[in-house]
Amino acid sequence: MKYFLKNCTGILLIMFLFNLHVHAQSWVSLFDGKSLNGWKVGDNASTFSVDSGRIKVNGKTAHLFYEGPVNNHNFKNFEFKADVMTRAHSNSGIYFHTQFQQGGWPEKGYEVQVNNSHTDWRRTGSLYGIDDVKEVIAPDDVWFTEYIKVQGKHIIIKINDKTVVDYTEPDNIEKPANGIGRFLSNGTFALQGHDPGSTVYFKNIMVKPLAD
Repeated sequence: MKYFLKNCTGILLIMFLFNLHVHAQSWVSLFDGKSLNGWKVGDNASTFSVDSGRIKVNGKTAHLFYEGPVNNHNFKNFEFKADVMTRAHSNSGIYFHTQFQQGGWPEKGYEVQVNNSHTDWRRTGSLYGIDDVKEVIAPDDVWFTEYIKVQGKHIIIKINDKTVVDYTEPDNIEKPANGIGRFLSNGTFALQGHDPGSTVYFKNIMVKPLAD
């Protein structure tokens, strides 16, 4: 009986470790397509709504932060992708390594731009203010996939499988003592509501946690 229990324990441990490995290497959804469960917004919460299986972003400046159970909403190395559609003259963004703020522009982490025709010249795929893209890669009113990969100091951004940013953060970047700023660390994701004139949709929001 002891031998049997020992074997069962070993098998269960192997299965547990295998499941952890699969989870760490698999794409996981951050959006259920029906609600904003697992997401949190501070000021101007009405900027975000769910419309036909998509997150609709339209309204006053606001940011929707992922605070759900996947990886305890804390990511360091990862792959992220989302299907995005912009209306004409719209601006938005995807933040990573950030943290919840009640209002204002997120002070922690990097922003990846979503903007195909807004007056801001930094176009979709830009690592905002760090490695900016001037070329329009995706048109308005058409779904495109925005992909972000962070591994160590290396950031890759793709639009529809086209690499638009391949950036390595310098080792000597200045980091404030409070850990807030534009540099790699760890944290969650956030979607940006830029202004009332912008309308942007997100769906199929997925992440694949990577080993440290």
